[in-house]
Amino acid sequence: MLLTVFCLRRDRSEITFNLQVDADFELQNFRALCELESGIPAAESQIVYAERPLTDNNRSLASYGLKDGDVVILRQKETVEPRPSMRFPGLPRIDFSSIAVPGTSAQQQPPAPAQRPRPSPPDAPAFPQGLDNPALLREMLLANPHELSLLKERNPPLAEALLSGDLEKFTRVLLEQQQDRARREQERIRLYSADPFDLEAQAKIEEDIRQQNIEENMTIAMEEAPESFGQVVMLYINCKVNGHPVKAFVDSGAQMTIMSQACAERCNIMRLVDRRWAGIAKGVGTQKIIGRVHLAQVQIEGDFLACSFSILEEQPMDMLLGLDMLKRHQCSIDLKKNVLVIGTTGSQTSFLPEGELPECARLAYGAGRDDVRPEDIADQELAEAIQKSVEEAGTSRSPLEIGICAFFFSACQDVCEQFPFQLLGAASAS
Repeated sequence: MLLTVFCLRRDRSEITFNLQVDADFELQNFRALCELESGIPAAESQIVYAERPLTDNNRSLASYGLKDGDVVILRQKETVEPRPSMRFPGLPRIDFSSIAVPGTSAQQQPPAPAQRPRPSPPDAPAFPQGLDNPALLREMLLANPHELSLLKERNPPLAEALLSGDLEKFTRVLLEQQQDRARREQERIRLYSADPFDLEAQAKIEEDIRQQNIEENMTIAMEEAPESFGQVVMLYINCKVNGHPVKAFVDSGAQMTIMSQACAERCNIMRLVDRRWAGIAKGVGTQKIIGRVHLAQVQIEGDFLACSFSILEEQPMDMLLGLDMLKRHQCSIDLKKNVLVIGTTGSQTSFLPEGELPECARLAYGAGRDDVRPEDIADQELAEAIQKSVEEAGTSRSPLEIGICAFFFSACQDVCEQFPFQLLGAASAS
């Protein structure tokens, strides 16, 4: 019969091998075969089947209920060093038990039973001197930037506890992970020693094997292709809409070209929005479409290109060049040269480096900047534009005057958006 042996060494390393033996094969001979395959001495081995250790070496395997295709567990026993006995070879052995000690009863007291050492509870943080010492492990990780970076990628909770500077928190997280690992190891041993015809046990074993394959695949990917775990910079270009500079996101996977409401207000094209084209844009999420600007000019380098925009109400990026605009002007994305080529004119423009991207598109833009709204960014850019115009005019104004100018500028802009035809009629009448 064919038996599968799951071997668990003292150093927690694992191997699995198969042995073809007879049903009347004795246990001691089976231990010898396992010693040849695993390298564990037969005297230190413990064989477990169906959560029951096999102890009688003279019995056959069939007498323990082993059948063809069964799985047994081979454990290596923990070595306990014997305490040295204080014996002196030159002295005779004398029994002092019959000697009466003054002040005690003459009746011989029965010997007290030997107290067994209490097993330490599983939650007790007993760490040997070495890598399991939280303080030593913490110092080693902090002193090694490479290991610290790997810890951030592979174990973020432990890395967060390490960088918090709290030793108790780091010890608690480390202990919880060690206990969880020990529980998973015990569960795995229990599954391998369970009934092979149990569907639930087989499903858990299958899931365990799948997780092992995933971990192995990720380890190979980290070694062979570490660049796959990095983030790439998105493709942005510089352009101008209605004379206002805009950083546009090039997205060939988007169906239409879109613009945020804040950007449309800065470019003074909200008066051209046709609200009959309002709707909902669906993608990764959903956004409300205010309307559509049917025709506007986009300047890329020295070319002026016709383009239409769908205006979104809440959009972090200012402008997105979709597939409709890219196909209309036969644009091609050349990643080798890192440029966007406009096929109708033959001109090209370079993609922006990370330092020139808007804040919402930078890799350093994380959860800590979620409180920055597009309206705040728009107000900041408006204030910078007014300050720049004041400097170009050669006049020095106070911050209060600049704020008043910005207020009247935005108020006039809102009036132009709400009453465009009345203002145009008044202008023509004058």
